[in-house]
Amino acid sequence: MDVMPILSALKRNKVGAILIALQLALTLAIVSNALFIIGQRMQYVSRPTGIVEPEVIVVNNQWIGNGLDAKPLLEADLAALRAVPGVVDAFATNSVPLSNGGWSTGVNLAQKQEQSTAQTAVYFGDDHTVQTYGLELVAGRNFTVDEVADFKRNETLQPQAVILTEALAKKVFPDQPAVGKVVYLSENGNPSTIVGVVKHLQTPWIGRWADKFYEYSTIVPLHALGGGARYVLRTPADRTAEVIKAAEAALMKVNPARVIDSNRAFHEFREEAYRADRAMAIMLGTVCFALLAITALGIVGLASFWVNQRRKQIGTRRALGATRGMIVRYFQVENALITAGGAVVGVLLAIGLNVWLVNTFQLSRLNLWFLPAGVAIVFVLGQIAVFTPARRAATVPPAEATRSV
Repeated sequence: MDVMPILSALKRNKVGAILIALQLALTLAIVSNALFIIGQRMQYVSRPTGIVEPEVIVVNNQWIGNGLDAKPLLEADLAALRAVPGVVDAFATNSVPLSNGGWSTGVNLAQKQEQSTAQTAVYFGDDHTVQTYGLELVAGRNFTVDEVADFKRNETLQPQAVILTEALAKKVFPDQPAVGKVVYLSENGNPSTIVGVVKHLQTPWIGRWADKFYEYSTIVPLHALGGGARYVLRTPADRTAEVIKAAEAALMKVNPARVIDSNRAFHEFREEAYRADRAMAIMLGTVCFALLAITALGIVGLASFWVNQRRKQIGTRRALGATRGMIVRYFQVENALITAGGAVVGVLLAIGLNVWLVNTFQLSRLNLWFLPAGVAIVFVLGQIAVFTPARRAATVPPAEATRSV
């Protein structure tokens, strides 16, 4: 189809064409950046914790009383929890992934190292941790019973053995296997031997400051002896609610002098940790949908106006032999030309908007693949929006050419 007559017609109606092109440009700029941010948020909330989340329960416990001997209390609680029907395994820890609270330290290759090789989250555990969490052991072995020790407040962190995540192991020992190597978790502590490496175990923290080491976790075979404990249980996913009640009852039967301040299925930690990110994604998705709908309505309105204005010209073309398909294609090509002009401006606006977002809110730079995706979206939107007015134009009879305006 010859586009010169179409360009000539657009010049005679340039105000409407320019307005639609600018609206498409603005839509492209906003939608491209919004989709990029949504994609980032969805990737962020989908990061693997490394554990079998549907099967994990977390129970927070505080004992009541002064001068308590925590060791026998902890051992009695763990024995009772492992005996609860439906519990696959259980262990005590200081923190869990996505809980937004825990312990971090530096991983060093020498005792008096000035700057740590890596930052890591520290999870207390024992020989039951790998099975309870369902962690994938990619190298080495699990802890043995003899390696599990007690840890009291203010003691130096110097476990005999440690298990690292794969990401942390590669960070500390990039060119060689980590199993069998030693690391230091305290400046004045003894070395710890790496006995195993697990595929994933996310840190407890959610936030930009922790993003650089969100997969750098270390499990130490220690039982923290204090005023309470956080118990992690594994159970079949369909028995979670039942086991939560049974676990609390079992603990109260062992020793009622305690406060169980929460017992939660792990999915609640994920929902709480990423609530703001999901809300942002939903909000941006709603904005994109509304903006696309408004743009589509603008295209429909302008195309309908042009059809009414050009009825005599359309009738003349029909009388000269133009088919209905040719009339439809005319309006589709016209919209494609307007969209092309809007896309050029929109790409520049999208890049400029992203630069502003990066400088103002410290967001990531726009992945350039989202620009052709945005162009494709507004192009398809334009073609869909103009199709109905174009079909209506195609129904104009040839006799319309003989009527007075």
